[in-house]
Amino acid sequence: MEPKYYERRKRVLIVDDDPEIVESTKLALEAFGYDVETASDGSAGLALAERRRPDVMILDMMMPKRSGFLVLETLRQVDVFPTRIIMITANEGNRHKEYAEALGVDA
Repeated sequence: MEPKYYERRKRVLIVDDDPEIVESTKLALEAFGYDVETASDGSAGLALAERRRPDVMILDMMMPKRSGFLVLETLRQVDVFPTRIIMITANEGNRHKEYAEALGVDA
């Protein structure tokens, strides 16, 4: 039986400067049927996010060229940007988490 409508696969954008994290996360998400794109720095990630409008963005906090915080802040200034943003970091402590939450991170 043919589907009555086309359901687009969810798009995920991974922005992280650690190639091992990017590759393992990408493989895991693709195994679950997601379309995954990647960027290795904040500036490239921001440009991809604005152009491709992913459903979810996995964003490292500390990266070259533009931090995840600056990317998050820029994207949240645009009212029509519905992407869910998940931030990740190897840093411990609540200070980074609280700052990300103040900027509008989803998780």
